[in-house]
Amino acid sequence: MQVDKDHVHILVQYQPTKSILEVVRLFKQISTYRIWRQNNNDCYLIKHFWKEKTFWGDGYFACSVGNVSQETIEKYIREQG
Repeated sequence: MQVDKDHVHILVQYQPTKSILEVVRLFKQISTYRIWRQNNNDCYLIKHFWKEKTFWGDGYFACSVGNVSQETIEKYIREQG
C-alpha cells in the first residue's frame, strides 16, 4: 500500500468469485468504520464530515495484472507519490 495526496495504491489478492466492486466496497466500508472508531477520531472528523460519516469518494480505479511479477508491481506502488 502507498498513500498519495488524494488517493491510495493497494495491491490485493482476492478470490476470483468476488468482483472488484465487492472488494473495493468492502475495503472502503471496513476502513471507514475503523478510521471513525480509532483513537476517538470521531471527535475530530465530525467537524469535517458533519453531513455524512463517510471518508472515501465514490470512484475508484482498478486494474489486473498479467505477465508481471508481484515484485514489479510492489516496486511501482512504492515509487508512487
